[in-house]
Amino acid sequence: MNTLADKSARPQLALRIAGALAVAVGGVAMIALSPGNLGGALSHASFHLKAPDLHLIARQSPVLLTHIFSAVTALAIGIVILSRPKGRGLHKTLGWGWVIAMASAAVSSLFLSGLNGDRMSLIHLLSGWTIIALPMAIFAIRSRKVEMHRRMMTGLFTGGLVIAGLLTFLPGRLMWDVFFS
Repeated sequence: MNTLADKSARPQLALRIAGALAVAVGGVAMIALSPGNLGGALSHASFHLKAPDLHLIARQSPVLLTHIFSAVTALAIGIVILSRPKGRGLHKTLGWGWVIAMASAAVSSLFLSGLNGDRMSLIHLLSGWTIIALPMAIFAIRSRKVEMHRRMMTGLFTGGLVIAGLLTFLPGRLMWDVFFS
């Protein structure tokens, strides 16, 4: 049963997600257009929207394929979870699938490098935070701290999937090549 609080929280959540997306897109644009390595990469990148070249993905390592599959799965499940009523059986079932997909994406990312040569980069801090925050969010809901659970899970979705996902579309990265070059 939808409560009045559920119905009034949905527009707020939608506004928060829209705001986070706007900040993420703006941040990616600022990074991409800034002088330096990324800005230089953008000035030399050819931008031609085309059909995705899935052969580029198929040639990647099993770890990267696991990471991509997990992240895309978590994104799809997350969108469904955010658009449906909370606290019911389907939310819980999909939620566990989302947690497993997010954990898989975070753990697999620890074995990936490339932004800083063969070293870890700042994005790995987000992976570490995801590995810590997922159990914290589960503990929050089991302790009936619904608001804390909602904030943590929404933050992980926004930061760990939306913002990190947008960063994969910067020039010189795999998703840029798949979709734009």
